[in-house]
Amino acid sequence: MASWFVRPAAAVAAAALYEAIVGRARDPSFYTAHGVPDTTDGRFDMIALHAFFVLRRLKHEHAGLAQTLFDHMFADMDRSLREMGVGDLSVGRRVKEMAAAFYGRVAAYDAALDRPRENGDVALLDAIARNIYRQIPPAAQNPAAMAGYVRRAVAALEDVSDAALARGEVDFGEPIGPGETADD
Repeated sequence: MASWFVRPAAAVAAAALYEAIVGRARDPSFYTAHGVPDTTDGRFDMIALHAFFVLRRLKHEHAGLAQTLFDHMFADMDRSLREMGVGDLSVGRRVKEMAAAFYGRVAAYDAALDRPRENGDVALLDAIARNIYRQIPPAAQNPAAMAGYVRRAVAALEDVSDAALARGEVDFGEPIGPGETADD
């Protein structure tokens, strides 16, 4: 039986990319070994970080896929808020707030990564501390390890072929290791 609805290739790829983003964002080591708060906000921050990696890679040659991924991600955020019991009248406002927070994070991470390494490291550490660890005491934070992971993930995605991205395939590289520092 033929289906009357066929999902465009970009929608299929965006769904696969988002699944990979969420899969890596749920890696327990972020929350157990690296001090990311295991809260709704902490999980949003990890999804936002990994979505940033993919969107950064897509932004020049694959703008349509990037937009489809963004739309898919925020449709999922909308659905998740509704499942958590947020009232229908509040969902739109909350999603807009999440989108604004996401854009702020993307701008901070992009600016840090676009700077020369020595200045970019300070900016990246600041962006990570401000966004991912904002509610955590400094002693429980691990921004140096997270900064190393960010740089490795961005580099790993640069090696992913355009064809693989178009199929929804992504590689974030090695996950952040226990006890890892920026020099690892």
